Amino acid sequence: MLTVVATPIGSLGDLSPRAAEALRVADVVACEDTRRTAVLLRHAGSDAPMVPAHQHNEARRAVDLVRRMHDGAHVVLVSDAGMPGVSDPGARVVAAAVDAGLPVTVIPGAGAVETALVASGLATGTGYAFAGFAPRKAAELREFVQRIDSWGEPVVVFEGPRRVGALLAAIAAHDPDRPVAVCRELTKLHEEVIRGTAGDLAARLEGPLKGEVAVVVAPPAAPAAPDEADLAAAIVPMLEAGMSPARAADVVATLGAAPRNAAYRAALAAAATRDSA
Repeated sequence: MLTVVATPIGSLGDLSPRAAEALRVADVVACEDTRRTAVLLRHAGSDAPMVPAHQHNEARRAVDLVRRMHDGAHVVLVSDAGMPGVSDPGARVVAAAVDAGLPVTVIPGAGAVETALVASGLATGTGYAFAGFAPRKAAELREFVQRIDSWGEPVVVFEGPRRVGALLAAIAAHDPDRPVAVCRELTKLHEEVIRGTAGDLAARLEGPLKGEVAVVVAPPAAPAAPDEADLAAAIVPMLEAGMSPARAADVVATLGAAPRNAAYRAALAAAATRDSA
């Protein structure tokens, strides 16, 4: 069988007893970096053998691990930090095990996404989006920043410590007043959460940071509600062109000028004013 184990994102104390037991009973541990995982295994009291399963060999390693599992091995899959398959290698191994009809179980644990989201103070309690790593090319980064507006919820982005400045600059160029939090070295000794507007943080954090970084971007501010009198006046030409109030409201809502309910009220008011004239 395959057991996927979430590993600590910083503090080894976050390794759960269930995860430690899985590492102890494993026949083999597939991991990104055997040097980092060796530290984890010592902490868990495991002497299981390790095999590398990283982005450069994952497809080939998946075949090998499926063969081992068919032969009766209990394989545990880990990444350097967090959940394998979430911006880390591991998804191909899991997919290969599922395709082979092998049992797969997941042991949850610490994750940088939810940790950063809560620490940022920008969580809304109604959902969030995870965007993985931001694009490197400037044009793609600009498109990425514009695209996350449409998600309408806080967005967590991973970024390398040397590229945080470029991401913040792109957000600031798009919306300098957008609330942002830069979360660094989460759960580690030098954990730091830097909060402010995109414009403020872009100016403050131009140079490279140290450690692992997750950036949380607040959703765009809701547009101010339009004045219904002004909206009604704008709808009059539609009514004079023969549109019904309901159809005029649909057009206004489709264009994003106002919510449909507000547009319909304004259309009814415009129709009543026109009929009484």
